[in-house]
Amino acid sequence: MTLVISTLFIALDGVVEPDETWHFPYFDDRVGAAVAEDYAGTDVLVLGRVTYDSFAGAWPERETAGEQDAAFAAELGDLRKIVATRGSQDLGWRNVAASSDVVATVRELRQADGIDKILVAGSVSVVRQLLAADQLDELRLLLHPATAGGGRLRLFGDDAASRAFALVASEALPTGVVRLVYRPVAAPPTKTSEDVVAQVPDAQVPDARGPRTQGSDAQVPDAQVPDARGPRTQGSDGQGSDG
Repeated sequence: MTLVISTLFIALDGVVEPDETWHFPYFDDRVGAAVAEDYAGTDVLVLGRVTYDSFAGAWPERETAGEQDAAFAAELGDLRKIVATRGSQDLGWRNVAASSDVVATVRELRQADGIDKILVAGSVSVVRQLLAADQLDELRLLLHPATAGGGRLRLFGDDAASRAFALVASEALPTGVVRLVYRPVAAPPTKTSEDVVAQVPDAQVPDARGPRTQGSDAQVPDAQVPDARGPRTQGSDGQGSDG
């Protein structure tokens, strides 16, 4: 069975455009390992045009430079890539082909022999199309502990339909990033507030006097007012001692 998986960096306010403000300060070796796990075993990488241009503008040069990330850059170059675009111009990287109908292409890839995993990296427009067509099996999010601010691209637009997901895995990473893996599922039955009122716990109002022992009601001792003359010995009432 072929799995189609989406992997995304996401801010607390739903923004999925990584930048130096909310993404890079939280990227460490554990986040890198999570990304590597998402890419592991990928047979086909599917990208939107904007994401592809970002990849093609950076990774070939990094591979050539031969620095620390050159091995990963080479893996990306060798990987079969499908780009969702209606343009006909040269895409300028090896092992890449264009698709004018990415949903149809993914359906065809599912039927092809030897393809077990299709990864959609970033590419929110593609993620939305595949979700709408029921062609996405997993939504993997690396949720960052920061907001990105308004006017940015979000995972789901204001006009997006309601969708249900099942959480199948989660992991908190040292920098505060939380790795979340969801699978699309059928929406649960609709409920109203009246349907769930029985699950609302009774309000527990604490007693300002603190905990009371059994039978303590009506057994509160009278106030003890100290005698201004100080402590008195047995029989001292009206019986002052001789001096």
